[in-house]
Amino acid sequence: MDLHFLSRRVALCRHFAQESQLAKKPAARAEFVLFDVTYEDGSRRSNRRVPSNILGGLDGDEPARATIEEQDREIAEKSGQPPLRIKSLQRSGGKK
Repeated sequence: MDLHFLSRRVALCRHFAQESQLAKKPAARAEFVLFDVTYEDGSRRSNRRVPSNILGGLDGDEPARATIEEQDREIAEKSGQPPLRIKSLQRSGGKK
C-alpha cells in the first residue's frame, strides 16, 4: 500500500473519532425540588428530593407528600422501624 494512502486513512479515522466525541451530549438531568419535612413526633428532615415534573398544576406541591411518604416507607422497611407520619411540608429555603 501507498504511504500517502495510509496516512490519509489514519487522518480520517482520527477526524471521525474526534467528531464522535464532540457530538455526544451529556444525558439530561432530572430536576428536583427540595422539601423540608416536619413529622408528627417533632423531628425534621431537610432537603428531601422530589422530581419537579410531578409538581405544579391544580395540586400544587401536594404530590410531594405522596412521594416523600413512599420514600419514608422504603426507608422504614429497610431499617425495620415504622414510618413517621408527616405533619407538614415546605419547600427548602422557603419562608416560614
